[in-house]
Formats: sequence, structure tokens, C-alpha cells
Amino acid sequence: MPGIPETPSAARRVSDALSPRRLLSTEKVYEGRIWDVVSDSFKLSETGDALTRDYIDHPGAVAVLPMNSAGEVLLIKQYRHPVGMDLWEIPAGLLDVEGEDFVVGAARELAEEADLAAGQWNVLADFFNSPGSSSEAIRIYLARELTDIPHHERHERTDEEAEIEFHWISLDDAVASVLAGRLHNPSAVVGILAAAAARADGFAGLRPADAPWPAHPSQR
Repeated sequence: MPGIPETPSAARRVSDALSPRRLLSTEKVYEGRIWDVVSDSFKLSETGDALTRDYIDHPGAVAVLPMNSAGEVLLIKQYRHPVGMDLWEIPAGLLDVEGEDFVVGAARELAEEADLAAGQWNVLADFFNSPGSSSEAIRIYLARELTDIPHHERHERTDEEAEIEFHWISLDDAVASVLAGRLHNPSAVVGILAAAAARADGFAGLRPADAPWPAHPSQR
């Protein structure tokens, strides 16, 4: 009923689930440098007609919302050519190292893009970036207990990453920027709003860094 808080058991009923359908054929129609495009034919039911869908076959990605002891979060500005904009984002990268643990990949991206290491990691959120056209699954971590990477160990950033700028912002101001339409990067938007929600119980309800990720295609 309206006005009655949702119980934990009711919340658990709203949960995405695997839904395997009968796959008739699959074909790689484009092979790219980073990801491919495949065309699948399948049936929703045994009696239904065959459907064909083309989509990006993506290795997935991880993203990191760094938070310092003052509760500020780090945003990085980077040029994104497909949309022709400089976007304020959070450190992120592809899961393109075979066999690499998800949180290890996240720590690598945090070091490479923000020159930071973290002593405390939690999962903030998992999401599909564009499930109607891509298999890309993204996991966002909250990274705390931050320390600087020594200068002689820092990654040399090139191309678009060479232009990265840093900005620390309070979580409340970051939320305001999302709601005002000033931030557009999906990992930043999801991570900021998830962190704001998780702050209500002091982040105690967040999953551990090694929490299962069954929705990622490699885990099925």
C-alpha cells in the first residue's frame, strides 16, 4: 500500500533473472579492435516465430568511485569522441585482461587514471549499459582509504587519457549535478546516486568487493 515502507522480502522479489531462450544461430557480423557485433536468431517460445537481434559483444567493464576521508568523491574529465563532449566521469576501464579478477581490474584502473590506491573496497552497483544493443555489464566499486601512487610508479597516460583533469567534489554537490543534468556519464551517474543512497547507513549495507557477479556474461 502507498506510504508503507517496502520490506526486505518484498524488495528481493524485484530481482533480474537469467532467462535462457532457444538459440537457433549466432554469427559474428563485424570484428572490431575492442568489441564485435554479433547477430543471433532465437525463439521466445517453442511455438513462436524466430527473432533476429544484432548487438555488441562486449567484454564488460569496471568503474570506481573514489571517496576521501572528507566524504568527497573524485571525478575525472575526459573527451569522448562519439558524443563530442568533455565528460566528468569516474575511473573506469574494460575487463580485457583474461582471467583478471574484477576488483583487481578496478584497482588497476584507479591507479592508471587517478594515480590512487585504495585500502577499502565495496561493490556499489552492477548494471547493463545498454541491454537492448550491447552485452556490456559494468560493476561500480566504492574505493576508500585512499593513498597516492608514488610518482615513479605512475602510469603514463596517452591519447585522450593524457588530457584527464581531476576534481574533488562533495557527494551532495555531485548528486545535485546529476539531478540538474550536468553529468551524463552512466557510471558516474549510477555510482554517485548509489553512494548517496548507501551513505544512509554509513555504507554498512554495501556488498564486499568479492561479491558474486552472476549477471556478467563470463560468469554464466
